[in-house]
Amino acid sequence: MSTRAHAQRRVELAEAREVRAPAPLYGRIKHHILEQIARGHWGVRQRIPSENELVRLTGASRMTVNRALRELTQAGHLQRIQGVGTFVAERAHAHPLQIRNIAEEIRERGHVHRAQVLELARERASVELAERFQLRAGSALFRSRVLHLESEQPLQLEDRYVNPAVAPDYLERDFAAETPHAYLMRAAPLQQVEHVVQAAMPDAATRQLLQMGAEEACLIVRRRTWAGGVVASHALLAHPGSRFDLRGQFSP
Repeated sequence: MSTRAHAQRRVELAEAREVRAPAPLYGRIKHHILEQIARGHWGVRQRIPSENELVRLTGASRMTVNRALRELTQAGHLQRIQGVGTFVAERAHAHPLQIRNIAEEIRERGHVHRAQVLELARERASVELAERFQLRAGSALFRSRVLHLESEQPLQLEDRYVNPAVAPDYLERDFAAETPHAYLMRAAPLQQVEHVVQAAMPDAATRQLLQMGAEEACLIVRRRTWAGGVVASHALLAHPGSRFDLRGQFSP
């Protein structure tokens, strides 16, 4: 047999061994949990066996069980609440053309909304932002960055720019108590809305804030609104792709 044939045979044998090799134990635990969910044995919002119970049931180490639960949580299949337990996650969704308060959406699902204000600042408009707002480059804009959590699991990173002409006291608001959307709906009632939806890989900071897996993509909504005859706000709303989708029904 030639040297090339020997090499090819070694590759084929290695591939065959890989196919026959059993899945790692944490992978089998993940498969078992997903199978129980798919069969309806564990329903949405139902508490699954604890980490200690899974260790006893599977005979695996705590580290192995913890890895399986952690990866399923990052993928959006489970929700872990500190001190309470691990539950089958409910996939969040929103209507693609409706403008709603994320806090209300979360509460309607029976969950708890919490907002973490990351930044409130006055900035000068870049050339790109000035074009979006139909202003001169260098014009003043207000910026807010808010992380929205659903029952302590990050769901949306909101990065919003606001025209000071429509909301002069924007930077004085407490957006941990009231969302920017709720405030702007009072201060600058909508006249027109533009939506752009796309999937994109997040940067490292966004991935960390949204607690996303290494290969997970974001579902991003870019929203521009008009009020009082001017562009009022431009928001980039980033969501973990595994835990959020856009869904709607239309009557022709």
